[in-house]
Amino acid sequence: MGPRNPNEIPRMPIEGVSHLVAVGSGKGGVGKTTVAVNLAVSLAAQGYRVGLMDADVYGPNVPRMIGRRAEPFATGEKIEPLVQYGVRVMSMGFLNPDDRPLIWRGPMLHSVVQQFLRGVNWGRLDYLVVDLPPGTGDVQLSLLQTAPVTGAVVVTTPSDVSLEDARKAVLMFRQVRTEVLGIVETMSYLIAPKSGERIDVFGSGGGRRVAEEMGVPFLGELPLDPAVRIGGDTGEPIALRNSSDPSAAPYHALARAVVERIQSLGAPQGPLITVED
Repeated sequence: MGPRNPNEIPRMPIEGVSHLVAVGSGKGGVGKTTVAVNLAVSLAAQGYRVGLMDADVYGPNVPRMIGRRAEPFATGEKIEPLVQYGVRVMSMGFLNPDDRPLIWRGPMLHSVVQQFLRGVNWGRLDYLVVDLPPGTGDVQLSLLQTAPVTGAVVVTTPSDVSLEDARKAVLMFRQVRTEVLGIVETMSYLIAPKSGERIDVFGSGGGRRVAEEMGVPFLGELPLDPAVRIGGDTGEPIALRNSSDPSAAPYHALARAVVERIQSLGAPQGPLITVED
């Protein structure tokens, strides 16, 4: 990215947060929240202090996937995040837990994003992972234009439709001067349970190809794995398993790739610390 426009509004830091990592996609249904949740859990398993902010206000699926449903409480003027699997979590799903739809316009969405960023007692975090809603709308702009996002992970599947939208997501992040950490491809392939044959359900190699075309790193392939779906539905993310587990290994590898990418940008890294510290 080039030098900043001197007329740009400065992005104010979030107290206690070293790195903010946005997870986005050009379209829904590509497994973006699954990536965000398992990325956060993987980072925590690797010894980092981690927060997970569910900015998908209209479709907050993080509570189900993280296996926690409760109403947060406030301490003074700050909301206390819930803690699950060593990750500090905040979601509209905790504040609006039933099936009532939220019908909000831009100003209200901006207010919620800012409340979640600066009105939550995140404490001291190495990484705050933000699950963005799909697309390129008000929530994304509110976050990216006001917060110091270290970088964004773009999620796609190998299908041509998804890849078109992944390109748009990369261009959106560039337009708002946010570093793209890389593209990760979900639903890359299926391993047939009996034969062990690899089946490319949605095509093959699309994520890597688009990453090369757009000049961004390719962060890896995540297979179409029933165990991952079951983990999300039951609130036990697959990344809770250690890196030797075949289903969990790709997510732990993704977390390492994200950390390495941030280090390559010259961003300072704190020491590995445990949640209990």
